[in-house]
Amino acid sequence: MGIIKKYTTHLGAEFLHFILNVGRMGIYLFTCLFNVIKPPYKITPVVRQLYFIGARSMVVIVVTGLFTGMVVALLGYHNLQKFGSVDLLGSAVGLGLIQELGPVLAALMVIGRAGSSICAELGIMRHSEQIDALECMGIDPYRFLLVPKYVATIISLPILTCIFIVVGVFGGYLVAVVLHGISEGSYFMGMYDSVKWFDIRLGLTKSLLFGLIIVWISTYKGYFLHLNRSGSFGAEGVSRVTTDAVVLSSIAILVGDYLVGTIML
Repeated sequence: MGIIKKYTTHLGAEFLHFILNVGRMGIYLFTCLFNVIKPPYKITPVVRQLYFIGARSMVVIVVTGLFTGMVVALLGYHNLQKFGSVDLLGSAVGLGLIQELGPVLAALMVIGRAGSSICAELGIMRHSEQIDALECMGIDPYRFLLVPKYVATIISLPILTCIFIVVGVFGGYLVAVVLHGISEGSYFMGMYDSVKWFDIRLGLTKSLLFGLIIVWISTYKGYFLHLNRSGSFGAEGVSRVTTDAVVLSSIAILVGDYLVGTIML
């Protein structure tokens, strides 16, 4: 009986902690979004974050998009060739990148490059009591630290996704047309005939949602470093919450991808 009571108590404590975290994350998200729409609006901090999150992610987005398009075209060519449907390769590349691969892979790249950095930055500021110092000086840390990151991430990710898709289509062109000799007109006309506005809207909706998920989880984990249950603070605590932010954001992106697809398709 003692063992059963012990495990029941532990299970109840874990459940209460989960409910507490969910509630705190919800209140935190609502507070951040409220501060995003509340004037006055400051452009300079947003531009600085746009440069860090968007412009400095261009290289990894271009490289990933190029090779993703090449791989999709390569595999698609060999598989469609078995059924004599090579003319559909342009459609497969376009729809695959726009509906699924573009938004998801762009989001995962941004998590690795910018999301982890955002979490670590806020975690270090919390550890070194810089956030407490801002509050003591009467500066709202939500508006000063978090709002520019929210706005910049939500703006940057759809743009990076579009770049990813365009570069991916070019990568598919290199493999399909240049390498395997498929007709250029067949490649692009197949894409033109199959890709509809609904597909573009689906990809953009995913990228907007993914941008919100990334900045929400990354900033939350770093901002509330001091509430981490592991009891770790300092460098170890920052490394733990950064790892948690990357893993949780990646899982949330995949879950959100399925939910958006289920709702919109």
